[in-house]
Amino acid sequence: MSETSVPVTSVAHAPSATAAGAPRSRNARVSLGALQIALGLFYAIASALPKLIAHPSAAEGFDKLGWGSTGMYIIGALELAGGIALLIPLLSSVAAVSLSALMVGAFIVNVTVLHGPYVATPLILILPLALIAWARRSLTMELLRLVRRRA
Repeated sequence: MSETSVPVTSVAHAPSATAAGAPRSRNARVSLGALQIALGLFYAIASALPKLIAHPSAAEGFDKLGWGSTGMYIIGALELAGGIALLIPLLSSVAAVSLSALMVGAFIVNVTVLHGPYVATPLILILPLALIAWARRSLTMELLRLVRRRA
């Protein structure tokens, strides 16, 4: 090998690689951030708010389930907490996983009890939540280190 040649191994990791710890392109970071903001606002305003103010459209479904206003307020509070946590970088991955679990429950309830027209909505929302959870997984490890350090 001559002095001017570059070993192939030194260029194996391109800047746009998406492996854990590898930098992402600016467009990918901006798009992911925009997705987090959109989902955070959706959960906080469009999903949680009607439950927390006991809007008749939300109350009807929970009455049909037999959960009443208590169940509605609990689910609304969980969605609000998850929506806000999506906007906090250190909590975004954990929030995405938690909201995904909530959406699995919503899907099961929609299929087994409500039989409503929006059965697929929770499944559709799981896809971007899974993307956020995967893309921000390094933040989960950082959060875990912080928690362990304080314990």
